[in-house]
Amino acid sequence: MRWLLLALLILPAMEIGVFIWIGGIIGPWWVVGLILLTGVVGVTIAKNQGIDTWNRAQQSMSYGQVPAHEIVDGICIFVGAVFLFSPGFITDAVGFTLVLPFTRGPFKLMLQRFFKDRINKGKIIYRKW
Repeated sequence: MRWLLLALLILPAMEIGVFIWIGGIIGPWWVVGLILLTGVVGVTIAKNQGIDTWNRAQQSMSYGQVPAHEIVDGICIFVGAVFLFSPGFITDAVGFTLVLPFTRGPFKLMLQRFFKDRINKGKIIYRKW
């Protein structure tokens, strides 16, 4: 919880610093344009990836399998879309990393390890129906 509070304080300050730095190089209107462009492109990619993941999950369930990988993909895509929706170059970089399928792998592994660790410690109870 402490790291989240710290991130909520430090991240906006870093974003403002990057805005000022990039704005000094390319101009403030170009910064606004880039923010809008990355937001639109990012949310469009996130939507397409989300629909693709949803279809893969439905296909997996139709074969009687638990869509575990698709759920982890969906979590990464959702978090990435939230980052892309918020204005900023740092959050956009993180968002694109989580949304694009070829850069999502390391985050998926970390998330899977996190869930396995929580399940093994008894903090998340998993039951097969």
